[in-house]
Amino acid sequence: MIRLWVALTWLTLTVCAAVHSGEQPLSRIAVERMVLAVDESAHVKASPLILGLKGQTSEWVEVEFFHPNPSDDDWIGVFSPANFSAAICESETVSQSEPLLCTAPIKFQAANFGNDGYSKSGKGHLKLQLINQREDFSFALFSGGLKMPKLIAVSNTVAFANPKAPVYPRLAQGKAWNEMTVTWTSGYDFKEALPFVEWGMKGGHRLLSPAGTLTFDRNSMCGAPALTVGWRHPGYIHTSHMKELWPDSVYTYRLGHRLPNGTHIWSRSYRFKASPYPGQDSLQRVVIFGDMGKAEADGSNEFNDFQPGSLNTTYQIIRDLENIDMVVHIGDICYANGYLSQWDQFTAQIEPIASTVPYMIGIGNHERDWPGTGSFYGNYDSGGECGVPAQTVFYTPAENRAKSWYATDYGMFRFCIANTEEDWRPGTEQYKFIEQCLSSVDRSKQPWLIFLAHRVLGYSSCTFYEEEGTFEEPMGREALQDLWQKYKVDIAFYGHVHNYERTCPVYQSQCVVNASDHYSGPFMATTHVVVGGAGASVLDSKFTTSKINWSHYRDFDHGFVKLTALNHSSLLFEYKKSRDGNVYDHFTISRDYRDILACSIDNCPRTTLAV
Repeated sequence: MIRLWVALTWLTLTVCAAVHSGEQPLSRIAVERMVLAVDESAHVKASPLILGLKGQTSEWVEVEFFHPNPSDDDWIGVFSPANFSAAICESETVSQSEPLLCTAPIKFQAANFGNDGYSKSGKGHLKLQLINQREDFSFALFSGGLKMPKLIAVSNTVAFANPKAPVYPRLAQGKAWNEMTVTWTSGYDFKEALPFVEWGMKGGHRLLSPAGTLTFDRNSMCGAPALTVGWRHPGYIHTSHMKELWPDSVYTYRLGHRLPNGTHIWSRSYRFKASPYPGQDSLQRVVIFGDMGKAEADGSNEFNDFQPGSLNTTYQIIRDLENIDMVVHIGDICYANGYLSQWDQFTAQIEPIASTVPYMIGIGNHERDWPGTGSFYGNYDSGGECGVPAQTVFYTPAENRAKSWYATDYGMFRFCIANTEEDWRPGTEQYKFIEQCLSSVDRSKQPWLIFLAHRVLGYSSCTFYEEEGTFEEPMGREALQDLWQKYKVDIAFYGHVHNYERTCPVYQSQCVVNASDHYSGPFMATTHVVVGGAGASVLDSKFTTSKINWSHYRDFDHGFVKLTALNHSSLLFEYKKSRDGNVYDHFTISRDYRDILACSIDNCPRTTLAV
């Protein structure tokens, strides 16, 4: 018997939001209570039977169903693999009997969704979107609501023509400025087919680069639901490195697998533009946000506006993709929370972005935290994932991917990306990394120094932090503010709080310069920005009503930030709302950087009077 109550305990949150803002909708289904109530006169039919005949990785399916005794709490669950009742139940205890259902659906929808007459006629019709997830699908009709599900009927199966095909490429900056990595998912173990990427300059010679293959199994998970009803095999994750790229050049690529018989399985072709040369004085544009999550275009899986803004944010970035060079997603990536099928759903959602520009991630509480696993916070927010899926599905140029902190340069930018779910305080390994990242930057090449982390290590006026009496993550800026000031960090970004807030340039809780829409002259202090409203619910991410002298602009809505480096001395900051893509807050920085290129008082090299 799977104790699903374990899967519900991880709802303990430490964010400035209500419990439901971090709840995974699939956790509402009491899988362990499912009983058989098959009605021979009921039916569920799905079509078409074969998907992706033209290589598509996403298709819409028509689901028609009938229940002779309908009710408003009937629902349709989508299962993959289709034969969900044959799964082996992983028990956390041996003292309880096995349930009839061992796995949660990958998505669900109310039977009366768009079917106004269903409660009388029992006839319903849904259009649901499926993505290629390496297995076939079936659709099940349940009564009894989500808490007491009764299985009434199961449909025929539908499947993609090539369920193992390589899908959902994710680009990322490599460890060198002229290296791009591509990570993708397939159903092919390296023993079945050799993975590689074919790439080259547009219209030029084609190169082949081999890919490494990673995966993980159920035993890699730390607890329920990832270990139990949320488990689904993640497929095989392949990463290849495209090296010695020419600056700003356009490359095309496609993903390949060579079968033992010599034939090849190909993805469609994609394109990207290589990074600029370090310090190159050109237009460079980076989008930054946290806490986006995923949502379903067909309206399924919705609960209490769980992540209503994620599709809007995704669509706005896609619309402006020609004017974006890189994306940084600072934690709380897809809120799978232990339901592994959702990682596929998320990578499919962002594919138009991540296949075209580097998609760099940070680690948040909903990826990492689990008691007894070494996370700095001993809560249940990851749903038993304890960082394994995030660190496997996405590549980062970290020295140790399990630590997940790293530096990456893009043209005139240096990004220092911390991991707030690991200890960052003085004396720790991460603190040493942060100081090394900030101190080692060559400001003549990367004048724009940016610090990023998931939890608010700087300033936030949300009510949760006010109740803590800190207006920050406890022990946050006390450990780091001297580093930001010493190394002249231009902007620090955070997620975790599901809203937007910008401070004045602030040091030790005091505005060093009054907040403005334009800053010029020498560096005075770091501007702190909370941009955690990319998709997860903002319903209860309320701001304090107290007057805070350092809080300049607040927005209680979904949005993201776009940074544009115009040249070495001019930077444009824009906050855009996801609903319309318009700019609602902005400022510019104009500096000649003589002060930054010179040493500061506590890090000048020693001199003598010798001639």
